[in-house]
Amino acid sequence: MEIEAHDPHHAAEHDLHDKGLSHNSIGLLASTVLAISCVAPAYTLTATIGLLVAEAGTQVPIIFLAGFLPMFFVAFAYRELNKVAPDCGTSFTWTTKAFGPYIGWLGGWAAILATVIVISNLAGVAVQFTYQFIGSVVGSESIAILWENKLVNVLTCLVYISIATWVAYRGITTTAHVQYILVGFQMLLLLALAYFALTGPSRSETAIEFSWSWFSIESLTVSAFVAGLSGSIFAFWGWDSALTANEETKDADKTPGRAAILAVVSILLTYLLVSISLVMFAGVGDSGLGLANADISDNVFGALAQPVMGDPWYSLLFLCVVASSAASLISTFLPTSRTLLAMGTYRAISPKFATIHPTYLSPSYATIAGGLGAGLFYATMSYLSENVLVDTIYSIGIMICFYYGLTAFACIWFFRNELFHNLSSMVFKLLFPLLGGIGLTFVFIVTLRDSFSPDYGSGASVGGVGLVFVLGVGLILSGLLIIAWWRAKDPEFFIGDTLKTDTPELLD
Repeated sequence: MEIEAHDPHHAAEHDLHDKGLSHNSIGLLASTVLAISCVAPAYTLTATIGLLVAEAGTQVPIIFLAGFLPMFFVAFAYRELNKVAPDCGTSFTWTTKAFGPYIGWLGGWAAILATVIVISNLAGVAVQFTYQFIGSVVGSESIAILWENKLVNVLTCLVYISIATWVAYRGITTTAHVQYILVGFQMLLLLALAYFALTGPSRSETAIEFSWSWFSIESLTVSAFVAGLSGSIFAFWGWDSALTANEETKDADKTPGRAAILAVVSILLTYLLVSISLVMFAGVGDSGLGLANADISDNVFGALAQPVMGDPWYSLLFLCVVASSAASLISTFLPTSRTLLAMGTYRAISPKFATIHPTYLSPSYATIAGGLGAGLFYATMSYLSENVLVDTIYSIGIMICFYYGLTAFACIWFFRNELFHNLSSMVFKLLFPLLGGIGLTFVFIVTLRDSFSPDYGSGASVGGVGLVFVLGVGLILSGLLIIAWWRAKDPEFFIGDTLKTDTPELLD
């Protein structure tokens, strides 16, 4: 059944299909919580603050702001496209309608790759902090480092992925209820961490005082700024999960876009509060508790939990990262499964991916496929090569900039006939998407240049070319092989029979 157009501006909906998902199941709060959970603030902060400090020192706040801006601008592109075409395929559907089936397919493929890779990584992080939490509670160092055992790590990781797959399989309502608990706990602990860091009785020997100069870019080199910006953009990635649940959201043409913007702003405020408080507590030196210390930077919360929060509260911070990883692990199934669902519905891939569970009204086949793909990827990469696993995670940034940037430019091209119709169109359909698209394209190009060097990431290379570049570009371009195979098998999507490239009519 096709979605009916609600007003003249929804002419773009004429060939969009109702996928059979559960309509009107979540509101603005649930959509915002799902977007925040997908970003995983606690996990992201512990993984990125040290890296950003290594690049930018005390200028971490301005780096977070710089990463926020392109994401904030792109969120408006998503919002405008969602208004006229609320389809769970989001980037895949919209770039197809703007630029045609081949570019649209690659945009969807990049989104799927990034989410499947990050699902496996999130499960791996949950495993590490689970054993660290248990070890801290029972006072056993042997349990705390059990995650370093490869077999235990992989088996526990597969258990986490299986649980997340099961929750996502049971539909959007179950997912939302679980996220209220996980996200609420996570945000509460992050506020507690910032409070203890700012007001706690103990201050580290490397503590420093706050300065407004931390919001200046004058002391940053261009390379440090770009490197930090790349990490910051990754730190905001995931808010678009609010859009991929658009067909299951109340007021599908309005609520998801608002939720995405609310989520991005909320995450920025959280990042600024926590990063400033930790920089003040620990400083940015490379010794002691300094955030640039190599023994701390890879896992900031793991190293600073006890000094900042003290006994016995510090163990809760380990549990907070577990909750963050688990929440993101579950909600990341939304963009993965719904993109696959849309591609199956429009026959860009096998129609089996369009299967909807009769009771849970969830994309059952696509959800299971995403879980199996993530589990297989993690298990294979863990035993194949640690370098490949690490560098594949680094390559996610290339994929993020690729499909987010495509969507930003798709908005401009899609609405090209009305960009100067009024001030609102000029700002939200032209200016903001253009700024976001240019920012992401800049980071994309610089990352490609830097990752071409064998020194980037783990330091591994293929024929003198950095492994991060090979994996990032290679995985995206591997989609061309699938396109060629599927077009020969079922060409209807590629000749425009199932999803047309079009432009909405001008408003009267």
